Amino acid sequence: MDTSSLSDEDPLFVALRDLISANHILHYHGVVDAYGHISVRHPLHPSQYIMCGYMAPAMVTSGRDLIAYHVSDSSTVDPDAKKGYSERFIHGEIFKRYPSVNCVIHSHAEEVLPYAVSMGVTLKAVYHMAGFLGSRGVKVFDIDPLYREGEQRDMLVNNSRFGAALAEKFVSGAEMQSPEESVVLMRRHGFTCVGRDIVTAVYRAIYTRINAEAQTKSMVIAGLVPGGREVLRDEGMGIGFQALTEEQSEGCTVMNEGFQDKPWRLWVREVEKQPLYYNDLR
Repeated sequence: MDTSSLSDEDPLFVALRDLISANHILHYHGVVDAYGHISVRHPLHPSQYIMCGYMAPAMVTSGRDLIAYHVSDSSTVDPDAKKGYSERFIHGEIFKRYPSVNCVIHSHAEEVLPYAVSMGVTLKAVYHMAGFLGSRGVKVFDIDPLYREGEQRDMLVNNSRFGAALAEKFVSGAEMQSPEESVVLMRRHGFTCVGRDIVTAVYRAIYTRINAEAQTKSMVIAGLVPGGREVLRDEGMGIGFQALTEEQSEGCTVMNEGFQDKPWRLWVREVEKQPLYYNDLR
């Protein structure tokens, strides 16, 4: 994308600047590696969304690395745009389904993967920073039943049919216009999270990873304490861990969303000081 005519105050400049920083932050904090991606809805043209081209998130540096897509079908706005991600349909179909969503992140973070591949253990909010995960447990989307005969079962959400099915997993009723869920796990794959803006989505992605690690460690510890796993299971709190209650989750979500700009400023400074990352729009 050409950013040469944009001023520092232009909403598009700010969105692109923060999108590049977000790519770096997600890599720095282990949410993405060479794979994974983040997108933002165009601030001036909501029928479009923007994400980087086919490259590792850490390597995104300028507007030239970014591609604008039509929300309607995830085709490129510029017919001559370079190669993009095959899984852009994750982003396009969520933007299409939920007008209130302005940022989407897809990740294969290794701390979260056990909950996307294990059966019988649900990822839940186990401490206050992850209240957005809720008390019921994170839903799991399974792409495998959607495959048709002859389709390659590579687990990728690489068409609008798969993307729309994933988007529907964020609500419990087809008539709902806003997502009930912040995060949805993807069976044998990873997770996708949404937010009203870049800061919110990045916060959720990072603390989803940290929460998963905390839950896993708590279950390991409980396994070393005589009777630890059974006690917590009997209390209905989980297998070896105590999840937040519904009231705690709601209260923590309100609190965190009021202060998530604080870690964002830290995260931006962290990547600014690392030689790997370069943001030409800063």
